[in-house]
Amino acid sequence: MTHRVTVKVAGLQPVQVLAALTGIAFVVFGVVGFTRTGATGDDHAFVLGFSVNPMHNALHVAVGVLGLLMAMRSGLSRLYGWLLLLGYGAVFVWGLMIAGVLTANPVSGLGNPLALNAFDNWLHLGIAVLGLFMAVLPARRKLIEMEDEPVASSETDVPENDLRDTDVREKDVREKDVPEPRAARDARPEPITKEQAVIDPATEKLPKPKDSASSIKA
Repeated sequence: MTHRVTVKVAGLQPVQVLAALTGIAFVVFGVVGFTRTGATGDDHAFVLGFSVNPMHNALHVAVGVLGLLMAMRSGLSRLYGWLLLLGYGAVFVWGLMIAGVLTANPVSGLGNPLALNAFDNWLHLGIAVLGLFMAVLPARRKLIEMEDEPVASSETDVPENDLRDTDVREKDVREKDVPEPRAARDARPEPITKEQAVIDPATEKLPKPKDSASSIKA
């Protein structure tokens, strides 16, 4: 008896669902932002208190579409989490520099192209934490099953019906009359004819034995 190991891959994982929901949220937020700011220009507006502009909206839509695509695989979903952590972690630090929380701003010459405000900074921090959570979630699980598998015998297995048929055939052969050998048939004496019985003295009839009753009378 041997054991066969079957590895089965589990279905949809929580990290994939989370990546898909995050992608949908980004796409919706970006589309709503475009309805407020338009697709061109540098005008900024507010969506739920968060400052956005066309470039910021385009970034949201791009991140959302990327999340939907990477949600198809559990490993890619975890990678999407790492991208959120690194990307929005950097944007959070950049927002603190723009807001003056951090005095050092090596990229001050870029200005504020994404129209970031204090609410955006805290939102970006939350997105970075969400990305970290997605990155540490387990990837697709593998289910290992042990199954017993019979080993074929080295000897040829004969069905029971064939064994019974063989026994019957052997019994029939034993019960059949075995023909007498030819030498035995040749050695058998031929029957004596009437002429031989008269001519041959050796074939004369022997005298009949006397009855016991007649011997007693005598």
